[in-house]
Amino acid sequence: MAFSDDDKEVRAQGWRTLALFHDLIAAELEGALQRSAELSVVEYTLLDVLSRQVGEHHLRMQQVARATALSRSATTRLVTRLEERGLLARFLCVDDRRGIYTELTAAGHALLEQARPSHDEALERALQQAEKVPELGPLVRSFEAGHQLVRE
Repeated sequence: MAFSDDDKEVRAQGWRTLALFHDLIAAELEGALQRSAELSVVEYTLLDVLSRQVGEHHLRMQQVARATALSRSATTRLVTRLEERGLLARFLCVDDRRGIYTELTAAGHALLEQARPSHDEALERALQQAEKVPELGPLVRSFEAGHQLVRE
C-alpha cells in the first residue's frame, strides 16, 4: 500500500504533535519529581508500577520493562540503581529459578507516597499548559475523556 506525500506529512505532523505533548508533560513531571523526591520520571514510573502488584502476583523483569517503556538492559540498570538506594528488592521466582521478580521495599513505598502529590499536581499543570497550545488541545481532551471512562 503506497501513501501519498500528503498522507506522509499528516503522519509526520501527528507524530511531532504527540512528541510535543509527551515532552511538555515529561519536562513538568521531571522538575517536580526531582524537587520533591529526587526521582526521575522513569524512576517514579517504576516505583508506581511495582506498587500496583497485588498479593502474590509479581511482574517479571520483562513485564516491568514493557510497563516502563524501557529496553530490558535499561530496566536492569534502573532496577539496580533503585535497589542500591534501598527502594526495591529483587528475588528469584520460586516456580522458575530463571525468573526474577522485583518489589518495593518500605522505603520505596514511602518515597512513592511522598512523590505522588507532586507528580499529580505537575501532571495537572502540564495538561493545563498543553490545553493552551492549539494543536495539543484535542490530545488533552481525549486524554481527559479516557480518564473519565476509567473512573466510571
